[in-house]
Amino acid sequence: MAGNEWINGYLEAILDAGAGIDDHRSLLPIRERGHFNPTEYFVKEVVTGYDETDIHRTWMKTIAMRNTQERNTRLENLCWRIWHLNRRKKKIEWEDAQRLARRHIEREQGHRDAAEELSEEFSEGEKVESDLANSGAAPKLSRMFSLLDVSNVEQHQNKCLYVVLISVHGLVRGENMELGRDSDTGGQVKYVVEFAKALAMMPEVYRVDLLTRQFSAPEVDWSYGEPTEMLTLGTSESDMHGAGESSGAYIVRIPCGPRDKYIHKELLWPHIQEFVDAALSHILNMAKVLGEQVNGGEKYVWPHVIHGHYADAGDIAALLSGALNVPMVLTGHSLGRNKLEQLLKQGRQSKEDINATYKIMRRIEAEELSLDAAELVITSTQQEIEEQWGLYDGFDVKLERVLRARSKRGVSSHGRYMPRMVVMPPGMDFSNMIAPDAGEAADSELDPAALPSADPISPQPEPPIWSEIRRFFSNPHKPMILALARPDPKKNITTLVKAFGECRPLRDLANLTLIMGNRDDIDDMSGGNANVLTTLLKLIDKYDLYGQVAYPKHHKQSDVPDIYRVAARTKGVFINPALVEPFGLTLIEAAAHGLPMVATRNGGPVDIHRALSNGLLVDPHDQTAVADALLKLVSDRHLWMECRRNGLRNIHLYSWPQHCRIYLARIALCRMRHPQWQDGSTANGELDEDSQTDSLRDVHDISLHLSVDEKILGNGTLENLVSQKPSYNGSAVNGSPPSNLKKNLENFRQGSLQEENETKLSSLGDKAAMSNGSSVQKIPMLRKKKRIFVLAVDSYDSMGKAGVGVLQVIGEILKSARQDLASARAPGFVLATAMTLSEAANVLSAGGLQMHEFDAVISSSGSEIYYPAVHSDEVSSISGLQFYEDPDYATHIDYRWGGEGLKRTIAKLLAIEGDKAGGKGEGAIIEDGKTANLHCLSYEVKDSSRVPRVDDLRKKLRMRGLRCHVIYCKNGRKLHVLPLLASRAQALRYLFVRWAAELSNMFVFVGETGDTDYEELLSGMHKTIILKGSVEGGCDNLLRGSGSYLKEDVVPLESPNIVTTEDSFICDSILRALKKL
Repeated sequence: MAGNEWINGYLEAILDAGAGIDDHRSLLPIRERGHFNPTEYFVKEVVTGYDETDIHRTWMKTIAMRNTQERNTRLENLCWRIWHLNRRKKKIEWEDAQRLARRHIEREQGHRDAAEELSEEFSEGEKVESDLANSGAAPKLSRMFSLLDVSNVEQHQNKCLYVVLISVHGLVRGENMELGRDSDTGGQVKYVVEFAKALAMMPEVYRVDLLTRQFSAPEVDWSYGEPTEMLTLGTSESDMHGAGESSGAYIVRIPCGPRDKYIHKELLWPHIQEFVDAALSHILNMAKVLGEQVNGGEKYVWPHVIHGHYADAGDIAALLSGALNVPMVLTGHSLGRNKLEQLLKQGRQSKEDINATYKIMRRIEAEELSLDAAELVITSTQQEIEEQWGLYDGFDVKLERVLRARSKRGVSSHGRYMPRMVVMPPGMDFSNMIAPDAGEAADSELDPAALPSADPISPQPEPPIWSEIRRFFSNPHKPMILALARPDPKKNITTLVKAFGECRPLRDLANLTLIMGNRDDIDDMSGGNANVLTTLLKLIDKYDLYGQVAYPKHHKQSDVPDIYRVAARTKGVFINPALVEPFGLTLIEAAAHGLPMVATRNGGPVDIHRALSNGLLVDPHDQTAVADALLKLVSDRHLWMECRRNGLRNIHLYSWPQHCRIYLARIALCRMRHPQWQDGSTANGELDEDSQTDSLRDVHDISLHLSVDEKILGNGTLENLVSQKPSYNGSAVNGSPPSNLKKNLENFRQGSLQEENETKLSSLGDKAAMSNGSSVQKIPMLRKKKRIFVLAVDSYDSMGKAGVGVLQVIGEILKSARQDLASARAPGFVLATAMTLSEAANVLSAGGLQMHEFDAVISSSGSEIYYPAVHSDEVSSISGLQFYEDPDYATHIDYRWGGEGLKRTIAKLLAIEGDKAGGKGEGAIIEDGKTANLHCLSYEVKDSSRVPRVDDLRKKLRMRGLRCHVIYCKNGRKLHVLPLLASRAQALRYLFVRWAAELSNMFVFVGETGDTDYEELLSGMHKTIILKGSVEGGCDNLLRGSGSYLKEDVVPLESPNIVTTEDSFICDSILRALKKL
């Protein structure tokens, strides 16, 4: 083609470049590469090194050049950049299509498998029902069947409900909310604050806590560092006599992460566990305080529900719900999978780039975990349920209906569960509403008193924000088109300005007002927001919209109602042109002020329009459709009046009292669960103040201070291991003449406890006998200690056997405990291991150490907790040692446990996975019944290269409605499948809730790697000591795939609560690490 000969040159250069783009010569300077072709250099270096965000800027510079030859050269380069970006976009689209196709196949397979298994079980269930009906016996309801019990009804009738809301990210405060300051401080912040206030005003609710993050940063106001902020007393004057001093709604700020920094939500993920631990402490204290005010101290007032907002708070709520055994509610607000799909469709970024920017895979996993634990999921629209939550592994609309039908018939689903999804549009605060002026009311044929919370008022001076807006306009009396949104690309404001600028009739009839948050300097804003604002300014200049567009820099939250009012006075229109709008709270606010709407047809506005019928819906990508809809409403006065009238008539459907009434009715159907102990204690194992100071192990029998078997097994004993440096090659340490270890350790323990035991032995012993009758010791064995050492080092050989390495570590830790002055007052010891109780006892006895050294044993990866016992007829006797299992913990973790149904599904899945991996599936994993228990399915891994990773196996189980904890352990030689609430980390929280074992007093010893639940043990309020060289092999490769999130997204590597020993795990290194903490 004439004039386009340069295309052939570039195509030839591309073909010549071929796969050599990554040639080592590209590392050399240009002049040293031999033959230098400028075109080839451009293709290799320039095209691949630019992002499309620079294209418009380059174009503007190019067309402004006067030199024709240079301008043409740059235009050629720009054409190639566009071509390259289009090619990359098509590649990303192809990869995305392949990914979605694979995912669709997996979901359909999971649905078919679940339906097939449930069909077989359903037939059996129907037969049982028939037999029971013929015999006259009443069928036993399954665990999944949700009933409103008597205690629940009583709670709702009386003012005694305690509700916990969680919204972690953003700037959260009750007054002068800085909405729009950044992408984290938007509609969600306003929603949760107003929801907390409205909920506290309901007659059934005693207290509402809104938990958020506490920080004191120089760039934000000091109020965000205040630990507590009262929102409302939550009582009317007529009900003041029934209110306690702690009633009402409060913002409670929980410290986590850097105390002196305000960090965005993408960086909060490593600090989730710390927030959970601190929030757990607050809730326990508040439950006790409210119990004293409401129940006279006889029983605690536990949260009725814990409600998480957004993915990060959902993750927190799931862990708190598991620790406290209370129902969880979830509101997603904005969902990660939906955002990922939208970004991939744009074709600008690959999945890896999106994950690096938004931590999207960590967010999606948090949402999946939230679905695992939630009993109720609140959505704003039906579209959110079907098109957004339907993208997740943990929710399937078809399977949810099947399980609900089984629940109604009382047929067991064998652990399969889908959370209940309900549509509940958010409410609105009408307290700041001002009734339309008399003229407006006459025009609209509406009585101003019909507006919610609207009281006739006398004329007042015009609000200052009106003059701030009007100063932009050459004719401020024209109808105002109002948009209120952050300058975020997904809000699509640039399309609105283009539509306005290119439609001359619309420009002649109306003005445009853009309220885009607050700003001081565009250069100080984030990249995305700054780019949007810069583009808007250029568009205003391009279409010469001066005098027709207002874009004020600052406004207060209290100004927003006045902004709506001025738009309504001018007979204007409100528009929300977002690409996707999860709900659209601003649309409800506009309708309440009498403004018709034009809104995107993607998302929540569809349901709002169906309820209010007060405007038009448009395709946000269609610039012409946006302009036509606005012009139609502005020019057709009868249509405008009809939309205004409909909005004002139906707006009561979105009031906060209506929202709260529906909310309380929904949560009343949640199964009322809370901590209940068989010994009748209220919480934290409370018996008396003195008994919480020391372990009962220290008062059972003074002869049990340190029970070490004097028999020497093998070539060495524990006393040898403690007295010499450990062997790092895993071989046994040669024996040496027995030392006085037993005597020394007994003296150490006796010296610190002799005086206390003499004063407490008789009184506590009597209480133990009374609480027990004659058998099992009911007084807890783990009490508040100054320090509690948790041994969670996963040291196993290549065959998954624990040997001398574990004994070396335990010996060094005991030795450091003896020499640590801070723990000289008898520290508590907890063993947390993947081994069974008998396996742990055999390993320790081989080193001469008895299991009675530990106050508690968390065995089988957290599926069981044992305590040492002295006088009991109902205990496990292992090698002459007596232990009893915590029955409350067994009941606690039984929630949503699949049992036999889960076992059958795993057997099918593992066989299929083995076949896909290219071999006989039977040999990859074998069931190990010897190490299994009631809440632990155990499997022996024969070939770790042929088994699915944790994330993949858990995904497939979720698709079949099964919720559980999958753990590879013992150097990848074992697979444990536990209940959802069971793990070693959750067991430590249970000890805190049950026995007041303070998490901040715990020192968790781990290796540099471990089982696949290793990451859960690293972060939190406890202190973590990583023992260098203590673990030779772990299970990291079986945890996640390459496309998932990273360890840095889970563990705060720079946390002051995590230290690593300098040299090894010898005593001196451990002591130095303890001093740092």
